[in-house]
Amino acid sequence: MTARTLLLGATASIAMAASAQAERGSDGELRLLYWQAPSTLNPFLSGGRKDSEAAGLVLEPLARFDERGVLTPWLVDEIPTVENGGVREDLTQITWKLSPGVTWSDGTPLTSADVKFTYDYCTHPEGGCAHQTKFDGITSVEAPDAQTVVITFDAPTPNPHVAFVGLESPVLQAAQFADCLGATASTCTEANFNPIGTGPFVVDEFKPNDVIIYSANDRFRLEGKPHFGKVTLKGGGDAASAARAVMETGEFDYAWNQQLAPDIIKSMEASGKGRFISEFGPTVERLVLNHSNPDPSLGPDERSIIKPHPFLQDPAIYKAMSMAIDRPLLVEVGYGPAGKVTCNWVPAPEWHNSDTFDCDEQDLEGANKLLDDAGIVDTDGDGIREKDGVPLKVLYQTSTNAVRQDTQELVKMMWADIGIETELRNINASVYFGGDAGSPDTFQKFYADVQMYSNTFGGTDPQGYFGNGLCDKAPTPEKQWQGENISRYCNPEFDALFEELKTAVGNEARGAIGRRLNDMAIEDGMMIPLVHRGRVSAQSNTLEGVVMNAWDSELWNIHDWRRAD
Repeated sequence: MTARTLLLGATASIAMAASAQAERGSDGELRLLYWQAPSTLNPFLSGGRKDSEAAGLVLEPLARFDERGVLTPWLVDEIPTVENGGVREDLTQITWKLSPGVTWSDGTPLTSADVKFTYDYCTHPEGGCAHQTKFDGITSVEAPDAQTVVITFDAPTPNPHVAFVGLESPVLQAAQFADCLGATASTCTEANFNPIGTGPFVVDEFKPNDVIIYSANDRFRLEGKPHFGKVTLKGGGDAASAARAVMETGEFDYAWNQQLAPDIIKSMEASGKGRFISEFGPTVERLVLNHSNPDPSLGPDERSIIKPHPFLQDPAIYKAMSMAIDRPLLVEVGYGPAGKVTCNWVPAPEWHNSDTFDCDEQDLEGANKLLDDAGIVDTDGDGIREKDGVPLKVLYQTSTNAVRQDTQELVKMMWADIGIETELRNINASVYFGGDAGSPDTFQKFYADVQMYSNTFGGTDPQGYFGNGLCDKAPTPEKQWQGENISRYCNPEFDALFEELKTAVGNEARGAIGRRLNDMAIEDGMMIPLVHRGRVSAQSNTLEGVVMNAWDSELWNIHDWRRAD
């Protein structure tokens, strides 16, 4: 008996028992609050998690990760392996078998042609795909029959479960997106805002950066589910007001991504109307350093693209910037038990967590000496050091959030102690993470010297995540500013080592290469890690069935959510 059969059997038993008392949608309305408002429902056009999670109520992958990070069948009956014949013994091919009877919400069948189309969509040479690394190493995706998907790789691939797996790699309906290939992808407003999916809900109304109204998908494959007939996902505001709407006023049932100071969390819990739920995965709050020049005097074909940064690629400078930061203080002020000091890009799973760097203590004396020894000094007495006559002045941007603004202020003071002047900027999160190719304020454009954010990866294998450091994954105008390599970091040695990871077998070997990739990115100044963040959200006491998941979407099992008796 397969894992999928067991999962569906258990789910079906629960559904049959529940259906005697309640039918699909009988629990009324579920109200979600995402203070980072979604701006699109096409995950392939946004690097923002808020967009992928909102789309996840509608669009689904072939498989996803459960709350333990275990790969779980979703639109298939079982996970392909060498043992069950789904993965070729030489590891160059994987075959997925779609579950029979799955339909799109418009009643048409899900077929392998939809999966193949999704690959063609995201890899189109004239298009921009925010998650193209999911398809690295694939030479073809074929659909020999309606239920079979065959993916062939250019080399043995020990981790073949990347494409069409997890939150950021769902399947699109070929019929709906047929005219949206390549450069036209971002112009297909109807498809991008109202995707047809196989998930538990359908989109009734979408107002970008504001509100999404969903209703239960009458054709959803699990009998009696979802329990809620309507979902309202409201966007905007800030984390604190979102939490209050659940924890104190009871206006909402669930508030996502509660990046709040520990004292605020404690005071809100006293109301007794809800609770904060949390789980640690691989999420890291970091400072990304721009390896290109964001000078606004440069034209659009040069700014943040071609010219190297005037000083941020100097190891003495970025290492001193890291040494000057008091990470335990950042954790204490902004995160409490929901944060841990980290020096690494990938702190989890444990076999990828490097022990190379030591950043547990602030070292202002060492940072100043490092800059002095490199000849980067203050020559005119204004308190700001210069490199080759260029003052060390940085624009440091992030999304609007109380914890992030507190972090900005602290880091600014710390950098002032080593002769670096910092200008702070915060941008509405819906815009910052929105992926609008026409906006100058997205984190992909990176029109700043330093920017702060966090993101993560699905499951427990970060291969695709390490692909965020590949040279050819930098956002450019030709890609509609899509791409995962936000820093514009480029090191051929990193790219070559990544190729080794793609063929490494076993956690020990993959972890060893992963730690080297992590160390290379830190050593080369791609980023400065700050805090290993736990995922925290607010849940009403009137809500049951929520299972926090740090390895996939927080809404991964929303079809099981129900109103408490």
